[in-house]
Amino acid sequence: ASRELQFHSFSITREAPTTDKIPTAGFCFNIDSRNRSGTRSRRSHASTQRSRHTVLMSLPANSSMYLGDTTALHKGHTYTTKRVATLCKAAKAWTNNTMRSKTASVDAIRATRLITAIKTPYLPNGKVDLASYDGLVERQIEGGVGGIVVGGTTGEGQLMSWDEHIMLIAHTAKLYGDELKIVGNTGSNSTREAVHATSQGFAVGMDASLQINPYYGKTSSAGILQHFQAVMDFGPAIVYNVPARTSQDISPDIMQLLAKHENFAGVKECEGNDRIRAYTDDGIVCWTGNDDEAHAARYEAGAVGVISVTSNVVPGLMNDLMSNGPNPELRDRLLPLMKWLFAQPNPIGLNTMLAMLGCIEPVFRLPYVPYDSDLRAEGAALIQALGLEHTPGQAICDIDDDQFKILKDW
Repeated sequence: ASRELQFHSFSITREAPTTDKIPTAGFCFNIDSRNRSGTRSRRSHASTQRSRHTVLMSLPANSSMYLGDTTALHKGHTYTTKRVATLCKAAKAWTNNTMRSKTASVDAIRATRLITAIKTPYLPNGKVDLASYDGLVERQIEGGVGGIVVGGTTGEGQLMSWDEHIMLIAHTAKLYGDELKIVGNTGSNSTREAVHATSQGFAVGMDASLQINPYYGKTSSAGILQHFQAVMDFGPAIVYNVPARTSQDISPDIMQLLAKHENFAGVKECEGNDRIRAYTDDGIVCWTGNDDEAHAARYEAGAVGVISVTSNVVPGLMNDLMSNGPNPELRDRLLPLMKWLFAQPNPIGLNTMLAMLGCIEPVFRLPYVPYDSDLRAEGAALIQALGLEHTPGQAICDIDDDQFKILKDW
């Protein structure tokens, strides 16, 4: 868990003019014009300009850097080289024990039954509405939810810049990290982006990452395996299998190999309860990604719980459904709302509902647009039947079509 940086001890005597080739960018260390014993060379000041230099550079782990010609380094010194080697032994994200102690363990992630894929609300200018966001998160805590996914598909991470995305993870971890497991959706179809975002996410306080297999620009089975292994090195990870969005299934053979990684927390599986049952029989932790199958997944297929969209609207009821034993009656009460939320691709229904409940501004980033008036009326009736008190709203608002703001730029 600790990070150790070692530089080979060396000193240089700069003679003017110098042609030392030292790249700049990254962190800094000092090069002193002393030999290894710490004493100065006896060469006169007139013939040799001795000075202490600060060098900025970026060094990857287990790499070396070219400093220049041997003749520029060895005269009058006991240590001579053309290259300076660095040795970096580190758990990539956890730079010290304190940081590691503040990150949830894999076992703690696996024990979280209800994780909400939280909505990201917007201001009329299109920026993230942090005040409304905080209100939504706090209602999740009140409802007994154990964790949230920040910037998932439901939270429209695909419409965020990485600056927005990492900012929202940091904001959430800072305010609510003691009360919720913070799962950052830092996956990408680009391994490079996924690695970068995941390292940043853990650095700013998330407890686990949600990782998708490469979509659109699909890869081979071997490529999928290496993609996930690259990001799982940073900390606890939930692998997300949703072929309806990626058009590529993560096969059980691949999942079995991924499950051997020490940071594999489990899988958010959207391929049905038969798949989940097979995984849980083999000891692989699963959350279903399908709200309408959550009850059977939890109590019949062995899933630990659900990563849910519906819990944005009725967090307490979804917590009851996952935590308090089989309840077919409650399941049947919630199924019409679940069906309504997915009448069009997620997160359109959720965005519409939370605007109707007055929890967020009626602002949509394209390509999402709200439900039409007929569907909105149907949704209002469903909330009245379930009970407004179970939602984060104070009233059901009748929003006209022209009151929705649709943004093509933000």
